[in-house]
Amino acid sequence: MFGGFLQFYPNVDNGIAWGPLNEVFEVEASDFQRNSRRLFGHGFYSPKMQELRELFRNTKRAYLFRRGSGGAKAANKYATAKYVGTRGDDLKIVVAQNADDSARFDVLLYLDTVRVDSQTVLTAADLTDNDFVIWVKDATLELTAGLALSGGVAPVLTNGDYQNYLDLIEGYAFNAIGCPSDDPVVNGLFAAFTKRMRDEQGVKFQCVTYRCPADHEGVVNVSNSVTDAKPYSAVYWVTGMMAGTAVNQSALNKRYDGELSLDVGFTQRQLEAAIRNGEFVFHRVGTEIRVLADINSLVTTTAEKGDDFKQNQTIRVIDQIANDIAVLFSTKYLGSIPNDADGRVSLWSDIVSHHEELQTIRAIEEFSGEDVTVQQGDTKQAVVVTDAITVVNAMAQLYMTVTVA
Repeated sequence: MFGGFLQFYPNVDNGIAWGPLNEVFEVEASDFQRNSRRLFGHGFYSPKMQELRELFRNTKRAYLFRRGSGGAKAANKYATAKYVGTRGDDLKIVVAQNADDSARFDVLLYLDTVRVDSQTVLTAADLTDNDFVIWVKDATLELTAGLALSGGVAPVLTNGDYQNYLDLIEGYAFNAIGCPSDDPVVNGLFAAFTKRMRDEQGVKFQCVTYRCPADHEGVVNVSNSVTDAKPYSAVYWVTGMMAGTAVNQSALNKRYDGELSLDVGFTQRQLEAAIRNGEFVFHRVGTEIRVLADINSLVTTTAEKGDDFKQNQTIRVIDQIANDIAVLFSTKYLGSIPNDADGRVSLWSDIVSHHEELQTIRAIEEFSGEDVTVQQGDTKQAVVVTDAITVVNAMAQLYMTVTVA
């Protein structure tokens, strides 16, 4: 019930030039480790995969999206690359005579110097398409030491691609979405999308942006730049962390275990100002880099949203409740259970059981079934739930009184 999911948008200009275009696809962390070359055109340890390694350090699953339009697939007389882009130009086909049967051919496919496919066939018609190429089935196989594919063209990237992505992603469930861009317009687009989905549609998740002071509990504003990669690259690690952190945990003081060189040259006064300004900041603690405060960009508080809403641990809890109860209602009650006293008692009981589990794992405290009421709404179909909880946050401050005898 409390597992983390991740929604992320990897920008194709981070070096990833392989994969389906303009469609959302799911990747498990274990699959990324084992099959990075098949999925993204580069091995797991390639420098091209650095940002995705950052992403998967703290989450188990991601929904990814390669943006762009147009482009062309590399090809030769034997095959066409499966995807558009210049990475297809690094594919090479070797055709050799089979050592055991001179009537057959060994058809080998290489990506750079790594063999990614090998088949023994009589004719090209017998070749099976794979994760890298679509074979030309009517080609005539001839012995060749290596025939490269060519003509791959990268897709054209525009800011309009981001809106296409956001339109697609509305139908998915996730805990965190990241915006790997330093363009204020793009970051503002993601922040506005998050506010609309949370405040108007009731879809609860958090968005990780780069230097975007959104003043909203749903938007996390990363302020550290990266000195050895794109300035906004810390967004990858933070998004994975936001998605993968359990509902009863905080990222406060969490050690940064990634590969990037983060700019942490802040004075104490600057760090204090960052917290006041709702900035998510890494700072140096001895020889380590750690999260200064697990906060979002909310700065302006109201009677409805006090200081507690600045804490991401609070938002994790209330978002988990909102999402879990929405799923519970839609799968068990919607269109199935009568809206009478017994039906409402059943819903009340399920919500209380859910909250008792949260209390067991110390995400909330001092909960009682009396804190939840389920009543009929303005129509015969409507149900109104009133829910009061006390969220538990991790220890952040220590005050000591020492008496010396």
